[in-house]
Amino acid sequence: MGYARKVGWVTAGLVIGAGACYCIYRLTRGRKQNKEKMAEGGSGDVDDVGDCPGARYNDWSDDDDDNSENKGIVWYPPWARIGTEAGTRARARARARATRARRAVQKRASPNSDDTILSPQELQKVLCLVEMSEKPYILEAALIALGNNAAYAFNRDIIRDLGGLPIVAKILNTRDPIVKEKALIVLNNLSVNAENQRRLKIYMNQVCDDTITSRLNSSVQLAGLRLLTNMTVTNEYQHMLANSISDFFRLFSAGNEETKFQVLKLLLNLAENPAMARALLRAQVPSSLGSLFTKKENKEVILKLLVIFENINDNFKCEETEPAQDQFSEGSLFFFLKEFQGCADKILGIESHHDFLVKVKVGKFMAKLAERMFPKSQE
Repeated sequence: MGYARKVGWVTAGLVIGAGACYCIYRLTRGRKQNKEKMAEGGSGDVDDVGDCPGARYNDWSDDDDDNSENKGIVWYPPWARIGTEAGTRARARARARATRARRAVQKRASPNSDDTILSPQELQKVLCLVEMSEKPYILEAALIALGNNAAYAFNRDIIRDLGGLPIVAKILNTRDPIVKEKALIVLNNLSVNAENQRRLKIYMNQVCDDTITSRLNSSVQLAGLRLLTNMTVTNEYQHMLANSISDFFRLFSAGNEETKFQVLKLLLNLAENPAMARALLRAQVPSSLGSLFTKKENKEVILKLLVIFENINDNFKCEETEPAQDQFSEGSLFFFLKEFQGCADKILGIESHHDFLVKVKVGKFMAKLAERMFPKSQE
């Protein structure tokens, strides 16, 4: 009897062990097949890679906790309804995948990592992800990697030669503000290159419109302003923004301090170009612009704005055939400066400003206005 019981326990143990081994075999076999496909340049089971050969899937997601069923989940899919058990699980899996993708990119983009700079082959795979994927977290991860690599001069040429400029520019049509911001950052880094600027100029009007219509002080708006500032470092493409100068002054008056400084950088680029002086003077400016010259405003903002005004004044050339005031409309920057020159002490509160440097700069600027733009002979 004891012998039969021992045989029974051994037999049961063998059956259970065989079942466990079979389960382990099923799991490891699936992962091994995926690894073999990746080694051969196959697509494996990972979404959004399309036909890109030799894609490095682990750069963007960690497959250790995912099975093939999770691969097809879209970010917050339609069946992930709030309040249902299945929907809760689907949303949790989607969030987990997004977190793994972001962590993988952060590890890849770490400045202390030797893998920060991607090879041309790896950049091609990242561009494939940007072109093929429709999932926001995949696009965000890929664009972060592209933006980090576009900060290096030699990679800007490589990304352009791989056809990356139109691929990234196409993402500007997305409604996702996070993805759009990342795309603008990539284009901003790529624009520090003369040939890239020549090819990116066709997107300037779209970027300008999106920047102006974006939510005030948003990350998308600031990223758009940075890109436009880079595109106007030289005089070659500044004329494309001539019709939007009034909107930039509006953003400057209504925006917070960070937005103000970014708009000032853009306007300073335009003001240094003599060919843009008339376009700047014709721009309509909000009446609240004068209220900036108070002791409550940041001193650096006032000083930079005065530099812009000085550059415009230095580059201004009055048409001899027509009086200066007849060349500009009411509410323009020209009439604002005329009012500034005549009523600065009373209207703008310069006398009450607490900073001595601001008072000196304003006094010098008023003298320049009286000498060049508004001489007494015209009155």
